[in-house]
Amino acid sequence: MSLDSERFREIFGSFPTAVAIVTALDEQGEPRGFTCNAVCSVSAATPRLLVGVGKSSQTFPALAASGAFVVNFLAESGEQASRTFADKGPDKFAGLVWEPSAHAGGAPILTGVALAYAECRTVQTVDAGDHWLLIADVHGGGTYSREPLLYCRGSYSTWPAAAARH
Repeated sequence: MSLDSERFREIFGSFPTAVAIVTALDEQGEPRGFTCNAVCSVSAATPRLLVGVGKSSQTFPALAASGAFVVNFLAESGEQASRTFADKGPDKFAGLVWEPSAHAGGAPILTGVALAYAECRTVQTVDAGDHWLLIADVHGGGTYSREPLLYCRGSYSTWPAAAARH
């Protein structure tokens, strides 16, 4: 008997994770994005990462069509953006400061709320149950001097060491 999905979510929700917004441009050049905590480094020798995308994601068609995306790792100021991009509502980019990526087909870099960003080009898509795994080469990126946003057990927080310095 396999583990039920509720227990699975409980297990993986029990440890802090970084929060990211993955962005891309759709075929009409409109920005799309979703909140994601399923991001991991795959290779440093050839800079490569992996992103998990739900098969029901409204952003996945843009990711698939463009073959390029930006992973925007959020700073503590990005909590509201994370909540907005976790919903399926319209115009998630309203009020956000962003600039087009030079290395990921113009995908939005969320300069106002990012801690760091990686500009990616997909090299492989893997079917993984109710998600797609996008494996991508990282062609560019940057960092900002901000504190990271974390998510654990349904709540947002910042890095404990950062809170102690304030």
